[in-house]
Amino acid sequence: MFDFNDLFQWERFITPQIIKIFYWLALAVSVLVGLSGIFSGLALLFVSPLSGFIAIVVAVLGMIMGVIFARIAAEFILIVFRISEHLGAIRNRGGEM
Repeated sequence: MFDFNDLFQWERFITPQIIKIFYWLALAVSVLVGLSGIFSGLALLFVSPLSGFIAIVVAVLGMIMGVIFARIAAEFILIVFRISEHLGAIRNRGGEM
């Protein structure tokens, strides 16, 4: 992953390693909120069947959208850091000629 000494040096980014942890946390939160919505919808089924069904569908769609959004956000951040690394490599290669 990363070494404690990497926190005090600027040659290497630590965010690409840390963003994976935040992705898994966002994924877990999205799934837990979705499951909570599903259980709430199941409880609402006894009171109002149509409202309960709509709540379940919305919870499932929200859970799927949360997982997709978390992935897109994590990939976007990783892409920004990869672009930075590639530009640094191009800059270093251009300086040697």
